[in-house]
Amino acid sequence: MDVLIDNLDLYVGGFLGTLGLFVVAAIGSLVLGTLLAGLRVSPVPVFRAIGTGYVTVLRNTPLTLVLFFFAFAYPLLGLVDLSFFARAAVGLTLYTAAFVCEVVRSGVSTVPVGQAEAARALGFGFTQTLGEIVLPQAIRATVPPMTNIQIALLKNTTIAAGFSVVEAGGIYQNLSERGYNVFIGLLWVALFFILLVAPLTWLQRRLDARWSVSR
Repeated sequence: MDVLIDNLDLYVGGFLGTLGLFVVAAIGSLVLGTLLAGLRVSPVPVFRAIGTGYVTVLRNTPLTLVLFFFAFAYPLLGLVDLSFFARAAVGLTLYTAAFVCEVVRSGVSTVPVGQAEAARALGFGFTQTLGEIVLPQAIRATVPPMTNIQIALLKNTTIAAGFSVVEAGGIYQNLSERGYNVFIGLLWVALFFILLVAPLTWLQRRLDARWSVSR
């Protein structure tokens, strides 16, 4: 307990940074990933190619390289100046969106083709069909894998510690500088991550149980 109490400022600041990164990247990746999934199932070949190319590149690029680009290469481009936190959030969003896209696309594939055909027969366009008919049904099938992606995103925020972002992954460095037992400190970090992941797992089980009954 001494390690936790004496370094409470590190834990509070670190996990507030982790939660901030997670919330921003989770919302951003859900929006971008859904848009990409729309491109992936689009009847327009160019749009499908764009979506496929994005997913292929980002899914096969290590997250460390993505964050490295935004931490060190991005400033050299002369674009809008962003803080390290903002750059880390953008990197996590772009990376996670590729995985969200594939989950949403797989959910869309579970919706019977007849649903889309019926919508088109009623005069619905592609965007209307996707947004009002297909996606609401597809969401039910995406809950378990989407929760796993968000849990992975929460843990991936620790990588940002190597790029000057204040979050939970950097606590051990400060503990070492202060002369505290790093192993005990990391055990507290692991415990707090378990406490953060538990609500996501609980929510996933609740939604899955409710929607499976409704099906």
